[in-house]
Amino acid sequence: MAKQMIDTPNLDQLESGPWPSFVTGLKRLAKDNDMMVDLMGQLETSYQTKFGYWKGGTVGVFGYGGGVIPRFTELKDADHKPLFPEAAEFHTLRVQPPAGMHYSSDLLRKMCDVWSEKGGSGLIAFHGQSGDIMFQGIKTADVQGAFDAFNEMGFDLGGAGPALRTSMSCVGASRCEMSCYDEAKALRTVINNNLDDMHRPSLPYKFKFKFSGCPNDCMNAIQRSDMATIGTWRDNIRVNEAQVQDYYKAHGMTDLVNDVVSKCPTKAITLVKASDVKASASVSVANLGDGNAMCIDNKNCVRCMHCLNVIPGGLLPGKDKGVSILVGGKGVLKIGASMGTVVIPFMKLESDEDFEKLNELARNILDFFAENALEHERTGEMIERIGLTNFLEGLDIPVDPNMINAPRSNPYFRSDDWDEQVEKWNEYKQSAA
Repeated sequence: MAKQMIDTPNLDQLESGPWPSFVTGLKRLAKDNDMMVDLMGQLETSYQTKFGYWKGGTVGVFGYGGGVIPRFTELKDADHKPLFPEAAEFHTLRVQPPAGMHYSSDLLRKMCDVWSEKGGSGLIAFHGQSGDIMFQGIKTADVQGAFDAFNEMGFDLGGAGPALRTSMSCVGASRCEMSCYDEAKALRTVINNNLDDMHRPSLPYKFKFKFSGCPNDCMNAIQRSDMATIGTWRDNIRVNEAQVQDYYKAHGMTDLVNDVVSKCPTKAITLVKASDVKASASVSVANLGDGNAMCIDNKNCVRCMHCLNVIPGGLLPGKDKGVSILVGGKGVLKIGASMGTVVIPFMKLESDEDFEKLNELARNILDFFAENALEHERTGEMIERIGLTNFLEGLDIPVDPNMINAPRSNPYFRSDDWDEQVEKWNEYKQSAA
C-alpha cells in the first residue's frame, strides 16, 4: 500500500499560478512511489523553515570517482532518525547523453523503465547545464545496479566534482543550415580522448567543453564553458536571392529596414539602387526585385547572425567554414560571470587531422589548467590572475589582434618596437596561410 500523502500547503501554492509546476509532476510520481512522498515532505519543511536539509558525502560505482551526486538528509527527529526515511538518501546519477542530444522514443522508454525498475524515484531531468541526463533520486544500495543497467544500454557516467564535466553539442549539422562544422564529431573526439579526467576527478576545479555549430551559440558555450568551440566562416555571407525576395515581398521595405538593416551592430548592411551596385570581392549583394538591392560589407561583418536569423535561407554562412576557440567562460563565482576570450580566431575543422589538432589543443589547455590553477579556481579566473599573455605563452599560441577583451578607452599608446611587432605578425600570418 502506498504511503499516505503529506500535507504540503506551500508546495500546493506553486500550482496556483498560470504556468505548469514541477509540484504537479512530483505529486503524480508520489501516487506510486514512497520516496517521492517523503521528498515532498522534506521539500515542504524547507519551504516552511527557509532552510536546506541536504548534505553531501561519498557514493560511487566500481571503477569511477565521479558521476554520482550524493544527497543525505539532515532532517532528523530527537532520536536522530530521519523524519522522512524513504527520501533520507536521494542521490543523482549523471549520465552522458548522445552528442547533439539525439534520442529515439524507444530508447527513452527503456531509460524510464530502468529508472523505475532499479530503485529510481522516476524523476529525470534532460539536461543539466553540463549536459548530463540527471536521474534524480536513488538510494545508495541501488546506485550500482542502476548504473550497470544504463551501462549495458551503452551509456556512461558523466562528470562530477573537480573534474572534466560532461560536454554538450548542438543538433547542428544533422538539422541546422547554420552549422559550420561537425559538432558531434568534435564532441566525441575531445571527450572520448579525455575520459580519464572525467571519471577520476583530479583537477583543481571543474572544466567544461561545449560545442556550438555557429555564432548563435545555442549551447551557451561562450558564457558557460571553459573552452568553447564556435562555428564560424571567413569569406562572404552567401545569398539566396529568390528567398531574400520572398522575404521582401512578405514583409516589405519597412520591416527590412527596421528588422534587418538598422539592427546590424556594425552598420555593414546598406540599401542602394540596384543600378548603383559596384562589384566588390567583399560585398554580398541581394537584388530585391524592385530596383533596390541590399548590400552586406563582409569586411565589417562581426558574425552576430541577426540578419541570417531574420531571413533564414535567404542569407547563409559562407563556404570557407571553421571554428573560433574561446577560453574562460563561466557563471558567477569569484570574479563574477565572464565570457570566453578568443585564443584561436579561426581554424579549419574538416579533416581527421583538423579534429586531432582540436583535441591536442584541448588536452594542452586541460594540462595547463591542472598545473597552474588554484584549488576551486575556474580557467577564466586563472587567466585573470596570471594574465592572458602568460596563458598564451604557456600554450605556445601567438598573440593575435583579434584577441580583444574590450574596446580601447585610452587614445594614447606606446609605439616602441611597433615595426618589429608588425613584422612578427606578418610572418605568423604567412606561416599560417
